[in-house]
Amino acid sequence: MINRRKFLSGGAVFLVITIFTIFAAFPFYWMLMTSFRTNNDLYIRSLKSNTLGFNDSPTIDNYTLLFNQTNYGRFVVNSIGIGIAVVLITLIGAVPAAYSLARLTGAWGERLGILIFLVYLIPPTLLFIPLSRMIVLLRLQDTVWALIVTYPTFTIPFCTWLMMGFIKSLPREIEEQAMVDGCSRLGAAVRVVLPLTVPGILTITVFSFTLTMHEYIYALAFVAPSAQKPIGVGVTTELIRGDVYFWQSLMGAAILVAIPVALIYTFFLDRFIAGFTLGAVKG
Repeated sequence: MINRRKFLSGGAVFLVITIFTIFAAFPFYWMLMTSFRTNNDLYIRSLKSNTLGFNDSPTIDNYTLLFNQTNYGRFVVNSIGIGIAVVLITLIGAVPAAYSLARLTGAWGERLGILIFLVYLIPPTLLFIPLSRMIVLLRLQDTVWALIVTYPTFTIPFCTWLMMGFIKSLPREIEEQAMVDGCSRLGAAVRVVLPLTVPGILTITVFSFTLTMHEYIYALAFVAPSAQKPIGVGVTTELIRGDVYFWQSLMGAAILVAIPVALIYTFFLDRFIAGFTLGAVKG
């Protein structure tokens, strides 16, 4: 009787996991299939017969259009460059700020941390006009530097608040012991605290990078030349021409970026979840 219950319970769990896996994987399957469809297959034949498979022979013409008639390769390079620059700026700004607020400011540190976090909650549309004015004054409009300067304004506040939770979760005694052994405050922070906050650093790294990849409003407003656009804006502006949507090439562009990002998330999933939960509980 007990074995039967375990079997039924395990079967129910397996069924639920299978359903959610299919639900999560289906968009990737649909994008991949669509990217190889012909116009006749996508718009005509799929409406009359099978929509989950190919009715005509697969084609690579959609990828030929993507790489030869758009600046897709340049979009990817721009997005990666912007993401790396923003991550470095965020780490340089958020980690020392979080340590200072968590360890050196006493009761005021938590209040300041909450105030910094509230800056992140301000809708981008409210900051759009003053930030655009600043970009013009700095003469950074229509360049990737406009986005590199803008994005840290909302990655640093959130990441500072998140890192504060990590640092507060560490006992002060480990730093005090390091200072007793001869380390300075800075030495204790670098040699003892920093290695223990690697999950938090990884979390804010992934958060900052992915935010720059999917942000749209500022990229659309601040960058006009095709060669300077990130992938989110570049693909949509060049593959949506008036009322003509190049759906197959759009899906191809999406799948080429989505699969590597999904693999990265899967590889670092445990630490990423631990980073958000621990930061949220202790912050």
